[in-house]
Amino acid sequence: MKENPVTITWFEKANEIDENLWRDCFPAPLEGSWWYKTLDGSQLHDQFKFAYALISIDKFPVGIAPVFSMKVPIDLVMPPAISFVLKTLSKFKASLAYQHTLFIGSPCAEEGTVGLVPGVHLSQIAHELFAAVEAKAAALNAPMIVWKDMNEYDAETLDGLTEEFSMFRMVSFPGTLVQLSSDRIEDYYKSLKGSKRHNLKKKLKRSQQLIGLDTEVIQNPGPEVLKEILGLFYQTYDRAKTKFEKLTPEFFQLIASWDTSWFVLLRSSETKDLVAFMLLFRFKDRVINKFLGIDYHQSDSFHLYFRLWESALNWVLKSGASEFQSGQTGYRAKLDVGHSLVPLTNYCKHKNPVINKVFATIAKDISWSSLDSDLETFLKAQATKTSTEKQVELAVPVRN
Repeated sequence: MKENPVTITWFEKANEIDENLWRDCFPAPLEGSWWYKTLDGSQLHDQFKFAYALISIDKFPVGIAPVFSMKVPIDLVMPPAISFVLKTLSKFKASLAYQHTLFIGSPCAEEGTVGLVPGVHLSQIAHELFAAVEAKAAALNAPMIVWKDMNEYDAETLDGLTEEFSMFRMVSFPGTLVQLSSDRIEDYYKSLKGSKRHNLKKKLKRSQQLIGLDTEVIQNPGPEVLKEILGLFYQTYDRAKTKFEKLTPEFFQLIASWDTSWFVLLRSSETKDLVAFMLLFRFKDRVINKFLGIDYHQSDSFHLYFRLWESALNWVLKSGASEFQSGQTGYRAKLDVGHSLVPLTNYCKHKNPVINKVFATIAKDISWSSLDSDLETFLKAQATKTSTEKQVELAVPVRN
């Protein structure tokens, strides 16, 4: 029997894998070893269990597949009617309130990525990787496997493997992206639809009349500033409709130490209190807005999100980036400032064939509208637009 040239070796920590391979497999603007080393050290073990699959062909390392397992709240992925029934039944059987799942990807990366060296394609290693992931899931007693938030490039490969792998597709929360045509703020405003441009400028003007804010963009903030940042993050986390990861003080301490990380800070000119922050990852052509926090004790009339967006955007324009990416959820405000939506797809399999079939049937009815009320409102408005107008608000970032 001919030996299979593709082999998978598991590691528990990102730093156990050669840094040069990380660099080749996860080039910017993908979150690379620095991101996964941060997650490993962030004391998130009560939420996630991380592992890393080293992929080799003929014993030569060619790829890395980060994975993580967690108990997913059922109402995060199921339509309201289904999740209501399951949560009600969970009073009698607690496990029905969540689904223990092994994900291929990262809990809070911009998209799921199996990192491969140039010249190697996902189709070449997908069978062996999926078999290894199934074995890992069995060892962890995780009946569900999900390729999380796959972009359109990897989706082309996975679409061809759904039947063979007994997987089903499920729409995921879309990413968000603003494409910048120049480094001029005037050109950004021109790119907005007239009503959005008018509303944004009106909110900014009103905010400026009501509160003075000082902006600072810094790296590696000290302990006292990180404490302020964490407080605002928790305020925003507690108000979020969709919760996935709850970050720790250790996360912010570690992420702040990387050269990639920048913090946009807004302080009250009068009290000097921190009222908003945004964590940015800066690359050559793209800046990623990873997390933000807002002081919700302040008046809604201050429109702090839009002041934060304006400050961050001005810095991004000066950096020379052509893309400003803002991730999933919080869609209403992001759409108001001109983000386009980037489709992402989950590929799922439950080890129980009957449950897998039931979930596959349910997944057919899951859409952006059922996942998020802001997206539902957006799509209803889209229905009245021309095809050209619709295309403007759907985007796919350039694959580097």
